[in-house]
Amino acid sequence: MTSASPDASQPRAVIPIVAQPSAGAGDDEVMVSLYASRKRIHPRSVSGLFSNWRWIMVWLTQLVFYGLPWLEWNARQAVLFDLEARRFYIFGLVLYPQDFIYLTGLLVISALALFLFTAVAGRLWCGFACPQTVYTEIFLWIEKKVEGDRSARLRLDQSVLTASKFGKKTLKHTLWVVFSLWTGFTFVGYFTPIRELGALSLAASLGPWQTFWIFFYGLATYGNAGFLREQVCLHMCPYARFQSAMFDPDTMVVTYDAQRGEPRGARSKKADPRALGLGSCVDCTLCVQVCPTGIDIRKGLQYECIGCAACIDVCDDVMDKVGYPRGLIRFSTQNGVAQGWNTRQMLQRALRPRVLAYGGILLAITLALGVSLFLRTPLKVDVIRDRGALARMVEQGRIENVFRLQIMNATESTQRYAIGVSGLPGITLASDAEVEVLPTGVRSVAVRVQIPPDAATTGSHPIEFEIHSTGETVSRVNEKAAFVVPR
Repeated sequence: MTSASPDASQPRAVIPIVAQPSAGAGDDEVMVSLYASRKRIHPRSVSGLFSNWRWIMVWLTQLVFYGLPWLEWNARQAVLFDLEARRFYIFGLVLYPQDFIYLTGLLVISALALFLFTAVAGRLWCGFACPQTVYTEIFLWIEKKVEGDRSARLRLDQSVLTASKFGKKTLKHTLWVVFSLWTGFTFVGYFTPIRELGALSLAASLGPWQTFWIFFYGLATYGNAGFLREQVCLHMCPYARFQSAMFDPDTMVVTYDAQRGEPRGARSKKADPRALGLGSCVDCTLCVQVCPTGIDIRKGLQYECIGCAACIDVCDDVMDKVGYPRGLIRFSTQNGVAQGWNTRQMLQRALRPRVLAYGGILLAITLALGVSLFLRTPLKVDVIRDRGALARMVEQGRIENVFRLQIMNATESTQRYAIGVSGLPGITLASDAEVEVLPTGVRSVAVRVQIPPDAATTGSHPIEFEIHSTGETVSRVNEKAAFVVPR
């Protein structure tokens, strides 16, 4: 991969030499600076097919993020991760810490999906759905509405401080801060019921942790989308560093057709580029001006490219104006550009071993997780032995062990459960055989288990508790335990 263009705003090695007088007569002390200061990037606005898709993703992702906490399901928040109560509500699902395996499966599926999409079509996630890209797009829209287009923003930044400049900058940052705090508020609303959180905010009664996370997440949004922007993609995000392990010459990426575009150069609209010995590129540099990371795509595939396709939109617009065919910059593969393949030929290469392996593993894990969730029993039982006494003799010489059953009702309705025990001759329950548990509740029940005096020899013997619901929804759990017979 090549480095970024000279227009890119990123540190580059420069060695200015400044001579300073030293203590020794006739000697000079030389100071060498290795890095240039960062130049702020002001991406030019662009319209086109991919720009429209980017805004569709902005609306889609933000409607989900900001709207989901306000949805209700069974008279409670539809999606709520209640850490204090140790319950996760996801529409009709109620998950407990014991269901952590499902979160693990979801993370594995997300990682494999990212690998698959990257192997097929490059960094589409980065360019269209990554939160950094989405929020940067929103902040740039606010900046444009307040300060104007790219040229107006450049002039404003270079001008002296006036009342007009101060007012525009203040308004822009105020809107950024309000939006960031609303983002932080929404984020915390996934962990504290958002309506309750809103009432606490209006009453200025937020708890310390709620206050901390609202301002922390808001500050992260404000800093990343308002100031760091491309620096997050270039230097903080690890994805750009290991993407090359998933790329190959058949990966669909944003490419510049150098065979068609070079040699580049300016010319009149009516001029024949062949007569001038020029390619299709008119060297307008608009592809650099619209790039959110400031690179020159004409220098080839670069790790800084996030695949947003803004350069494709603006280049197609220029080609339309000068009367040349579109596609000088396009989504293609390195093999496709080198060998002149059409879209069908490139798509045929999409089903290669790497893609099939990622897809097969992803499909298998997704099906396994889906089947597991479908067959999941909304009842959990833990058996804990009473540590006060392992065993004791009761009336008629019967031997008794005491256990504590912790029954978790993972449904949102009150359930009655019947308790049974088996495993030894004549084994019975000497306590209540039914228990009622409130919706999404946990109840601890002491259970006395007895056997006849001659039913088993001295030592530990396996037994099994059976707990099942007695209502319309049938759920059944069997849990093993050990019955101790004393000497």
